Amino acid sequence: MNALQEFIHMGGYAFYVWTAYGIAALILIGNIIHAQIRHRQVIRQIRQEEEQS
Repeated sequence: MNALQEFIHMGGYAFYVWTAYGIAALILIGNIIHAQIRHRQVIRQIRQEEEQS
């Protein structure tokens, strides 16, 4: 259990390390969500253009 606590504490830099991991995770998740939304928009736009032709 002590090794886990040392890992989580990160040698006194836990706040900075975990904050960096959190920000990176949020950015990656945001990129995935943005890509999915944009994909749906492009598909919808293509369908509308096909219907107009």
